[in-house]
Amino acid sequence: MRLLLLADNDVGEKITNFLIEKFPEDLALIVTTTKNDIYQVAIRNDIPVCVFNSDLDILSRLPGGIDLGLLAWWPKILKDPLLQVPQSGFINTHPSLLPYNRGKHYNFWALVEQAPFGVTLHKVDYGVDTGDIIAQAVIDYDWCDNGKTLYKKAQAAMLELFINTYPSIRTGGYLLTPQSDNIGTSHRASELESASKIELDATYRARNLLNLLRARTFEGHPGCWFEDNGSRYEVSVSIVKVK
Repeated sequence: MRLLLLADNDVGEKITNFLIEKFPEDLALIVTTTKNDIYQVAIRNDIPVCVFNSDLDILSRLPGGIDLGLLAWWPKILKDPLLQVPQSGFINTHPSLLPYNRGKHYNFWALVEQAPFGVTLHKVDYGVDTGDIIAQAVIDYDWCDNGKTLYKKAQAAMLELFINTYPSIRTGGYLLTPQSDNIGTSHRASELESASKIELDATYRARNLLNLLRARTFEGHPGCWFEDNGSRYEVSVSIVKVK
């Protein structure tokens, strides 16, 4: 196995550490976003690594004979001709239970739409998170969850799913399941701001309003918002189970 790994964020770092510890011989090239901890651990272990500049830059650095590409919490969309390089294509780590919540802000939309939640390993095609499914794990949630807790749960579940699935991935011993278009949902990053606005004079079901508020409750990030008398306000919510 000759693996092209594109990794970012905490999940990407943990997947990188797992691969370096267990399967270092698989790593033909690691690509990351800055000279971060992923970059440094690759250097320390004499694994070829570079900082992403463009698809063409990666192509110029690639050794021959790449069997598989892996996107480990990778924030950028890949295009041809890079998509065509690995003989077995690319696999993506997506933090939703596909086909639900393709695209961005999966944790927000899962709560707003009360959709099934989880994490997915899937093949990359020319759509947005539409490729065939390799493996999934369901994540249960309740009223005490919010945007932050779902994000954290997805990070932990994605790492566990990858560790459990990679041995079969590297040998090709997995089955592909096409996604259903009938039940899938998809959201763009641009939808989040308007979806988070509370209209003060609108009528809401209490359940829907609470779901909206907790979906944007994520410490260090903006909450839901409303405007009154020319000023803008943000609001979040804390829900605690008492019995």
